[in-house]
Amino acid sequence: MPAAHCYILLLELLVSSLLLHGPRPCFAAKDTLAAGQALAVGDRLVSSNGKFALGFFSSGNISESESSSSSDNNSTTTNWYLGIWFNKIPVFTPVWIANRDEPFTDPDNLKHKRLQISGDGNHLVVLDIRSRNLVWSTEIIANNNASKTTSSSSNNTTTVAVLTHSGNLVLHRPSDPSQVVVWQSFDYPTDVYLPGSKLGRNKITGLNRVFVSRKNRIDPARGSYCVGVDSRFSQGIILYHCASSVVFWASGTFSLSNVDPSDSGFISYNQIDNSQEQYYIYTIPNDTLSVYTVVETSGQIKGRVWVENNQGWGWQEFYTQPMNPCSVHAACGPFTVCTSIDNANVSCDCMKGFSVESPGEWDLGDRAGGCRRNNPLDCSTDKFLPIPGVALAYNPVPMKAADADDCRQVCASDCSCTSYSYTSSGCSVWNGGLLNTAASTTAGGDILYLRISAKDLQALRDNKKGSYVGVVIAASIAGSGTITVLLLLLFIAVWRRNRDYGLQSSTTQDAAGIRTFRYSYLRHATKKFSERLGGGGFGSVYKGLLSDSITTIAVKRLDGARQGEKQFRAEVSSIGLIQHINLVKLIGFCCESDKRLLVYEHMPNGSLDAHLFNTSNDGIVLDWSTRCQIATGVARGLSYLHEGCRECIIHCDIKPENILLDASFVPKIADFGMAAIIGRDFSRVLTTFRGTVGYLAPEWISGEAITQKVDVYSFGMVLLEIVSGRRNSPKVYTTSSFHISYFPVQAISMLHAGDMSSLVDPQLHGDFSLEEAIRVFKVAFWCIQENEFDRPTMGEVVRALEGLHELNMPPMPRQFAAITKTAI
Repeated sequence: MPAAHCYILLLELLVSSLLLHGPRPCFAAKDTLAAGQALAVGDRLVSSNGKFALGFFSSGNISESESSSSSDNNSTTTNWYLGIWFNKIPVFTPVWIANRDEPFTDPDNLKHKRLQISGDGNHLVVLDIRSRNLVWSTEIIANNNASKTTSSSSNNTTTVAVLTHSGNLVLHRPSDPSQVVVWQSFDYPTDVYLPGSKLGRNKITGLNRVFVSRKNRIDPARGSYCVGVDSRFSQGIILYHCASSVVFWASGTFSLSNVDPSDSGFISYNQIDNSQEQYYIYTIPNDTLSVYTVVETSGQIKGRVWVENNQGWGWQEFYTQPMNPCSVHAACGPFTVCTSIDNANVSCDCMKGFSVESPGEWDLGDRAGGCRRNNPLDCSTDKFLPIPGVALAYNPVPMKAADADDCRQVCASDCSCTSYSYTSSGCSVWNGGLLNTAASTTAGGDILYLRISAKDLQALRDNKKGSYVGVVIAASIAGSGTITVLLLLLFIAVWRRNRDYGLQSSTTQDAAGIRTFRYSYLRHATKKFSERLGGGGFGSVYKGLLSDSITTIAVKRLDGARQGEKQFRAEVSSIGLIQHINLVKLIGFCCESDKRLLVYEHMPNGSLDAHLFNTSNDGIVLDWSTRCQIATGVARGLSYLHEGCRECIIHCDIKPENILLDASFVPKIADFGMAAIIGRDFSRVLTTFRGTVGYLAPEWISGEAITQKVDVYSFGMVLLEIVSGRRNSPKVYTTSSFHISYFPVQAISMLHAGDMSSLVDPQLHGDFSLEEAIRVFKVAFWCIQENEFDRPTMGEVVRALEGLHELNMPPMPRQFAAITKTAI
């Protein structure tokens, strides 16, 4: 594949990833936590309408978003949170996070953490049951928000915590009418404003409900922007910079004038101002709608509603303020120019002579750090660089000046002056960092004169001269003979190499975060491919370490010109397009000469088969809760591939060997070398025979065009192996012993007979839920029905595993019935 073709693949990767995902537990739970009960990792509360869930979840690996030019976010720690999310939405969407600023970071201690009601019944607490340490409580939240809380002692047996149908976690004493609510999550919001929650203050207690943006796409800690209500109530809802308190948008006396009239039918807004409270609230007509409003990392307020129709499903925006994202105070940080692409996106560019302060944070959407100077100033030699066509920066200082030259001299004589501008309004200067400089939305704009070092100005001039080199060489070809032509060819070769593989760098990176690596870099990173992790029909996988000495990678080196090339293209064009917590992340690739290598995140717990079937003591025996987490995680990953991507992706080779486990045993589907991509306008695709014996749907063998239901069949087979801890069939068997050795035949027969205990992995020593095991077996056998139309979709599988969808007893697949009849 020529280098140009490699970069065509990059153009397909320019899509954004989801922010925060987490593993969901397998099965449904009740909506109430009573005194004496505890919620562990893997457990959850589910609201009575099934709409919201409360539990522990993971944000994934922070190092996934590290940029190639920064080591600011090189931590490989997986952060864990206690929070509430939309339970039925396939896109993981948290709406409240208890410990947003202080995540749980020690994976070894997670299994010891429990959510329960405190001894006095006044608080919810998370305890480490091994060390008996308090690691979080509702009292901590209350104190951080400077509000009054209930402090009277009480017998905690009368206190319960309920997750309501509106997504509010309420701690109350049903038997005590004088204290209906002890504490509720709606009083301590994070970045999401739900229907039925209040935005504003309690005049009696001083509690002020303010929504604060998250830090970046993967870190839900408090960010830069706040949404609240002004104390006079005259400005309505205000959006302001949390640190500086600069208000840059206000709704005014609230009305529907700033909401699309077509939306007024499903959203109702109210403002309340009485002797006790002052707040805004909005409601929806029924619980079937999933709606939320969020203050984004970028500082915009956005309202979203979940839509499912014939064209697909997803979150649709129905409200955005402010409309121009560049009007958000400090949207791009100091010494930047903000350009509004549309109402949803901004382009932030460093001013000339400056570079991004924190590239890692910048790539994650946190631009607060802005840009820093490439070289320090020297007051005696500094120069001024004109930046035309801009809306001038925030907070100018007016100065007296007769003309532009006089204005320049005023700034030049003050070493703390960073820029000046002379307009029809007179002379203005700025000291310190420049905030809110934006590309002008009107013709012309103003000119900002930026103070930079003489060294930076010379570098800019040298770069400008370099742009003429190509023209000079081309013009000299006609009369310069062979030597000039050879020099030109050498110039082009060097230019192309730097373009494709990064000038003075090991990698380059596209806008989606996919990096291109030099072969020499990967050879060094893997210590000359010395530590082999495994391999398959198309090559071997080696362990490596990036130059930051922190990020561990898995490098797949593809063998064979034709098959290796096909797998390379399949993996880059499929897994490279998407990101999901349950799909292995493609970090980058190498496409140099005839070398084809794929670089993935490293999974420290290896593949699922090593833990299910390893007869030695090397593999860790997976407990029941972990098996549930793995089963649901794989189902969610497949559901996303089938239903959540722009194009439907069929994996075509789901098996335990292609399910990898991270440090917390979160499953990630891997090996997309056989994947097939079909458009939403097509229901099936005709493709060559592929897959692994033992997991193949019947339609593969008959040669029919396939659908995503082939993955459903394979998943059903894997599900049986997860529960039983054994291969569905031994590697060697005879026709006469097939019915004895083939596990699915035994399992379906015993399911119908009501005897399931002996089918669960004996290594669990009976430590599992029989009710849950029966549910899993039912799901598995519906998945492996012979007729693809009888199989559920992966979305339905997820809901069934969670206990949100009851399943009838599955019929015995016809091929199994035939085997059983033959055996008799």
